[in-house]
Amino acid sequence: MLVWIAVLAGGFVVLVVSASYFVDGAKVTAHYLRVSELIIGLTAVSIGTSAPEIFVAIMDSLTESPDVAIGNAIGSNIANIGLVLGLTAIVVPLPFGNRVLRHELPLLLLATFLTAFCLANQVVGYVDGILLLGLLGFILYRLVRESKSTGQLPEEIESEIENLSGMSRRRAWIQLIVGLIVLLFSARAIVTAAEHLASQMGVSEMLIGLTVVAAGTSLPELAATMAAALRKSPGIAVGNIVGSNILNLLAVLAVPALMKPAGTAITAIEFWRDFGTMFALTILVALFANGIGAKKIITRSEGAVLLVSYCCYIVLVFWQDG
Repeated sequence: MLVWIAVLAGGFVVLVVSASYFVDGAKVTAHYLRVSELIIGLTAVSIGTSAPEIFVAIMDSLTESPDVAIGNAIGSNIANIGLVLGLTAIVVPLPFGNRVLRHELPLLLLATFLTAFCLANQVVGYVDGILLLGLLGFILYRLVRESKSTGQLPEEIESEIENLSGMSRRRAWIQLIVGLIVLLFSARAIVTAAEHLASQMGVSEMLIGLTVVAAGTSLPELAATMAAALRKSPGIAVGNIVGSNILNLLAVLAVPALMKPAGTAITAIEFWRDFGTMFALTILVALFANGIGAKKIITRSEGAVLLVSYCCYIVLVFWQDG
């Protein structure tokens, strides 16, 4: 078991690093191919935020039962809100930016309700994948149209297209290809290690995806959110998490749905306990932003509520499956 734990930990480190190299290489390569900065920024934000989850989902979906991928998509959202937002808000209270309040948070709620509709029959199937990707396409189209009409790009997209010409064409291609290859191998190592650990611990692969893999693939969000908060840009921190959660539902969860046309079944307890927890935490964040008497900020006490909720969920999951 210690060997597989080491493989899992090493896989997470390599996955996060290679994802960064891959996205940087892809951005500069697209720039040299004369792709518009708006499209580069949108793609970089979309892929970069959830690259670890997406590649783990792809590799796990190639197996007979993509439980790790489904658990990772839902579990990452739980970890992003409970662990990342909760822990960061305890360190630095996190205000909701105007864009998050007007656009991104309502879109996350819409994505959450659509996912609830798709999972209500306890099967993740091909039609579900089409619906999820359809909403993602609509969101990206809306963002492109909005950016063109205002002439301004969202702050997170602006940061992604800075210094695009600072890397040579040759190095960009090398980073793109090597990053992609290493991403695939590290994702495969994580999935294999998760499957072996689940077998040796006598728990389901879904549980490992919901907890260990989800927490591991949420490390980039934790680092980015904490860094944004500490450098006096806490508004970006909340936007990072909201955007990541939208992509986890609409892009990551769509991978096993589309790659397994026959559908993958989930149990009633996985729907009510796991998706239900994610749903409740999402609603809780919305109430922190827009509830009666809300201060438009995640305070330290509210951060503690989120973190305690996450810890209680983890204990409940292992207690029920143990």
